[in-house]
Amino acid sequence: MLKREVLRKKEDFNRVYRKGRSLGERYIVLFYRSNGLPYNRTAFLASKKVGNSVQRNRAKRLMRESWRLLEKDVPTGYDLIIIARNTIKGKSCAQVQESLERGLKKAKLR
Repeated sequence: MLKREVLRKKEDFNRVYRKGRSLGERYIVLFYRSNGLPYNRTAFLASKKVGNSVQRNRAKRLMRESWRLLEKDVPTGYDLIIIARNTIKGKSCAQVQESLERGLKKAKLR
C-alpha cells in the first residue's frame, strides 16, 4: 500500500463519515465514499472494544491483508474506512477476508 493510498486527514475521515455510506458485516463495518481520485484511499481502525493493543493490532493486520488480496477487484476512486468489530477476536484471515468480500459486494464495489 502506497503512502498516498492511506486515508490520513481528519477532514477526509469526517467527509466519509458524514456524506458516505456504511454497512455492517459479521467482523467489520465498512464506510465508503467516492473521492474523484484515480486511486482508492483506505484506513483500518480497531477500537478498545476489540481488546488490548495486541488484539487491536492483530485485527488491523487481518483487515489489511484481506484488503490486499481483494483490492485489485475493487474499482478505483473511493475512500474506505474499515472498522473491526469485537467479534473479530480469534478469527482467521480467511474468515475476515470473506466478511470484507461480502461487505464489498453489498456496497456494489466488487
